[in-house]
Amino acid sequence: MATKKVLRRNKIKRGIRSKISGTSVRPRISVFKSNKAIYAQVINDDLGKTVAAASSMEIDKSKNANITISKEVGIKLAEKAKAEGCSEVIFDRSGYIYHGIVKALAEGLREGGLKF
Repeated sequence: MATKKVLRRNKIKRGIRSKISGTSVRPRISVFKSNKAIYAQVINDDLGKTVAAASSMEIDKSKNANITISKEVGIKLAEKAKAEGCSEVIFDRSGYIYHGIVKALAEGLREGGLKF
């Protein structure tokens, strides 16, 4: 059973996804966070293909995701995306508030050289 918080986030997510879509020129970065980890993917919606992905589980499995680990995930994802030839992206926060670890992930992506 989904809680009110999850239902609200899914409603916001549907609204966001109806307006933005990733292309081969500007792929979409999708964010998912759980209680323990944060995950991000670079997605080309035209082909339905994930170009690159990174998570906090790759950085440190023993710790929960915090701001410093989220920033490292952003930098690592930016490196992977640049290796695939992506320099400009669209940031999809998936209904999460742009605060805390989501904001740190975005800052890491910018620090890694990606443009939103």
